[in-house]
Amino acid sequence: MTAKRVPPAQLAPQLRDAITRLNRRVRQARPVGDLTVTQLSALTSLNLAGALTPRELADVERVQPPTMTKIVAKLEERGLVQRTPHPTDGRQVILAATEGGRAVLDQFERARNEWLATRLAALTEDERETLRRAADILQGIARA
Repeated sequence: MTAKRVPPAQLAPQLRDAITRLNRRVRQARPVGDLTVTQLSALTSLNLAGALTPRELADVERVQPPTMTKIVAKLEERGLVQRTPHPTDGRQVILAATEGGRAVLDQFERARNEWLATRLAALTEDERETLRRAADILQGIARA
């Protein structure tokens, strides 16, 4: 049996749609909690960056600073983010994820991984191997 050849222009929307839908579904797999997607995204950005000013976080998240102020206030209220004085600019603060914030992110990651692992377990060995190879290819595309 020969492989069906699909032109890149035809494959692109099909692949993009599948990645988008899978990403959306994985993001919906979450432990019980009341963090919004926006709050989770901001907390993740802080965790990845180490520490950011509120303005930097707003830029990374592509939201207006007043919106980020509200998001950070909710995260701080829950003890997931801490503020420290800026080392060189007394008018600014530095935001960072707390230990509790990192623990919440770990719970979300575990829930998402468990959801996906359950779906992968229902596939055949050949299908999982195909996805493993596809993951390698997609990582390469993402790095290009």
